[in-house]
Amino acid sequence: MTSLGAVPVTCDLCGRAAPDDTVPLTWSTSVERGRTKRFCEECSRTHLRAMESKLDSEWW
Repeated sequence: MTSLGAVPVTCDLCGRAAPDDTVPLTWSTSVERGRTKRFCEECSRTHLRAMESKLDSEWW
């Protein structure tokens, strides 16, 4: 359940929304150029090698 005024959590790559206002444990989080980015389970699985290589998401 989302509380009033809560910001929905979305994937920074595909735009998929999380079921509530918390980041699911299956999602990945990274910090790129000082900005926190979150990626859903599908995008995380698809781009796992690039994430492990520490490439910025703009290269995926």
